[in-house]
Amino acid sequence: MDITLHWTFLPHTDPDASLAFYRDLLGFEVRKDVGAGAMRWITVGSADQPGTSIVLEPPATPPGITDDERRTIAEMMAKGSYARITLATGDLDGTFERVRAGGAEIVQEPTEQPYGVRDCAFRDPAGNLVRINELG
Repeated sequence: MDITLHWTFLPHTDPDASLAFYRDLLGFEVRKDVGAGAMRWITVGSADQPGTSIVLEPPATPPGITDDERRTIAEMMAKGSYARITLATGDLDGTFERVRAGGAEIVQEPTEQPYGVRDCAFRDPAGNLVRINELG
């Protein structure tokens, strides 16, 4: 089989803040920006991985989601327990310092994990957990 990761989705609560975070702070390129206001979808990704994208989307928009489910999703996002993504870099310490200087909420400073990965963690403007693994 030849299966690759193409898109993944993360919810946003403020499209402009998410755009600034992923584009300006993390350095991703903007591939698409459609819609307006709270109903805006922004596709970003690394210039080195043109076939892989993150779609920043309004939360709880699929048809069939009830108002109760929307409230639950909003509560989980506020706690930072709804969505997460793991990224990777060859310069974990430099990336961490850049993210810290950019004002992101730090969850964990660079740490050697017991499962053999050195990484750090922080939250994006919507509360999504972002982990960054060190490559190499």
